[in-house]
Amino acid sequence: MSAEATNPATPGPVTGAAARWRARIDLRRLGRAALLGPAARDRLPDAISHVAEAHRAHHPDADLEPLRRAWVLAESSHRGQMRKSGEPYITHPLAVTLILAELGAETTTLTASLLHDTVEDTEVTLDQVGEEFGAEVRFLVDGVTKLEKVDYGAAAEPETFRKMLVATGNDVRVMSIKLADRLHNMRTLGVMRPEKQARIAKVTRDVLIPLAERLGVQALKTELEDLVFAILHPEEYEHTRELIVDNASREDDPLAEIAEEVRGVLREAGIQAEVVIRPRHFVSVHRTARKRGRRLRGADFGRLLVLVGEDADCYGVLGELHTCMTPVVSEFKDFIAVPKFNLYQSLHTAVARGDGQVVEVLIRTHQMHKVAEAGVVALGNPYVGSPEEPGAVDEERVDPTRPGWLSRLLDWQAAAPDADTFWSTLREDLAQDREITVFRPDGGTLGLPEGATCVDAAYAQYGEDAHACLGARVNGRLATLSTVLKDGDTVQLLMGQDPAAEPSKEWLEHAHTPAARIAIQRWIATHPTQEAAERGTGGAGSSSVPGEAATDGAGEGAITSGATEPVVAVDQGADAPAAVAGFAPGASLPAADDKGAPARAALAESVPAPEQQTLSRPGTANALVDQPGATVRLAGCCTPVPPDEIIGFAVRGGVVTVHRVECAAVARMQGMGRKEVGVSWGDSAECRVTLFAESFGRPHLLADLTEAMAGEGAEIVSATVEPPSQQRVRHTYTVQLPDAALLPSLMRAMRNVAGVYDVSRAQTPGA
Repeated sequence: MSAEATNPATPGPVTGAAARWRARIDLRRLGRAALLGPAARDRLPDAISHVAEAHRAHHPDADLEPLRRAWVLAESSHRGQMRKSGEPYITHPLAVTLILAELGAETTTLTASLLHDTVEDTEVTLDQVGEEFGAEVRFLVDGVTKLEKVDYGAAAEPETFRKMLVATGNDVRVMSIKLADRLHNMRTLGVMRPEKQARIAKVTRDVLIPLAERLGVQALKTELEDLVFAILHPEEYEHTRELIVDNASREDDPLAEIAEEVRGVLREAGIQAEVVIRPRHFVSVHRTARKRGRRLRGADFGRLLVLVGEDADCYGVLGELHTCMTPVVSEFKDFIAVPKFNLYQSLHTAVARGDGQVVEVLIRTHQMHKVAEAGVVALGNPYVGSPEEPGAVDEERVDPTRPGWLSRLLDWQAAAPDADTFWSTLREDLAQDREITVFRPDGGTLGLPEGATCVDAAYAQYGEDAHACLGARVNGRLATLSTVLKDGDTVQLLMGQDPAAEPSKEWLEHAHTPAARIAIQRWIATHPTQEAAERGTGGAGSSSVPGEAATDGAGEGAITSGATEPVVAVDQGADAPAAVAGFAPGASLPAADDKGAPARAALAESVPAPEQQTLSRPGTANALVDQPGATVRLAGCCTPVPPDEIIGFAVRGGVVTVHRVECAAVARMQGMGRKEVGVSWGDSAECRVTLFAESFGRPHLLADLTEAMAGEGAEIVSATVEPPSQQRVRHTYTVQLPDAALLPSLMRAMRNVAGVYDVSRAQTPGA
């Protein structure tokens, strides 16, 4: 039952289709008479008729016999029991059932609702319920009974809650009954001590209201919010109530004026639609007042709801409103094309009046409105077998209509390494009250909580395979995995191919979703040896190479930690073994493997030098010059190789330096008046070239890269790995190739190494 339906400041009656989703009976006002009728004290005649009437409004052909039998059993079982309010106890299950009937729950749910306290509080057993009403009702009553035993507070027993939630999560109707049960208890909380009221209200706020939100049951959620607001913040509640009452007494009503204008626009456009005013509930008015930061005006106390028959009509209404009225573009949201995780669909927009007041407008079909109000309750019985597979769902109890969040909830509990992790992660998720939608390159979407990062997106899309994530592109630009995503971003996740990829422990600092946190924690919990190694070497997945230790992490965009000094490799001379980044001058390399690549163990003795330098000797490619007796030197800034187009300049000492014509140094040399010398390539194909590699940090990246280079026949003359910047690493390699024709394949092999996103030739001075 929506709080809006019982708001004393409602400006007028609601008619038409929308009225079906407003409460028919105000239990708080009518109290016991609405439930039991004007009957004698010793009997409860025809009390179930209110439920039957509400049920038939949604399900005209429903069989009411199970409800009648459930009422007889519940009334007789609870006879003599009283609530603390002094009412007969049977008024509670009856009120809970009436709430669900108003929301459109199907017969099985209502039957279980009438019986939900019988097993807990009377002599009736589960077996008796099953024999009398069948396995479905037995399952629901058992689930609600288990939930009654759960302590939702901060001291809740995580394993108990986990088991209970798993049992109820397999059937959303259990949680629906529980939410209606809590709503009626909150309505009658006034008979309890203030401290107990506050404790129950806090649990409702922290756990059950977020659950109602995720199950899409907005009608229950909004009234629960108002009841909690009244208990925990009585002064602010009273102030808000006064604002609503004062607004209701106004002679002018801008909402009514705009509603009539909208009706006129749609009539002229030939669109069949109902336009109704939706007064905001108390918490919504309070939030609006804080958001506006000023005195509320008439349009701030409600919204307009436009109901149409088909999805296409929603967009037709939107077009007419934006054409004929002044739209506030920043307020537009399309939850039809991209539904919320709790099944909610609607178009949201806003239009401005001439006096500056802004009216929010919701546009949806009648079916969308039904789901928006009642969420999973409106979905009916998800376990009724199809004609093709009768009874097939009974064995596995697969719920095809279950909201994505509840499905993910069951996945989290299965993946969580322990109950404490599951419980703490669930509470964190429930605290997230806003969601964003990001888009995948293939057009799909991911629903994430506000503040989510690329780490969360990776685990939402790939599950535990996200351990191999190397980085991301956000809106086409390279981004680190710690990048916070915004609503509407497009995220392309860059994945490695290593099946043994490791997540970085530091990713936990940037993981906000249960899927991401549980997957990372599970991996850490199941790799104690790795954890021990981390304590000895200073980080998850850390490498013994300083350049790699500085980019601790398993993937592209890994979080940097550890050494930040530049890693230097110095040329060892023409006849010395190839230098590998991180080895001190004069250090020799161990034996290479069968591909000629340095053994990975060679990287263990790296010693960073205090400053960056790259030395090179003259290139060995055969360049011919038109200056007799001149010494030819290939420029280190652009490292030309055959068949590059080249140009020479005479410098001091009778030396001619050879550059690629596109080298930035050429214009500088020409500006200095350096003499140009004709040069050409000779017959020799041997060459030396400097390459730049851009990568994200990950364990063993340097070893994999040098191995790939050696596999292409390249001799590494010198190498430099710069300190990480924005979690990216820049490598510079000068390599000797036996044939210049090998250069394209060498660059391809380097680009194919996981984590490397670009390889280029040296283009600027000072390589």
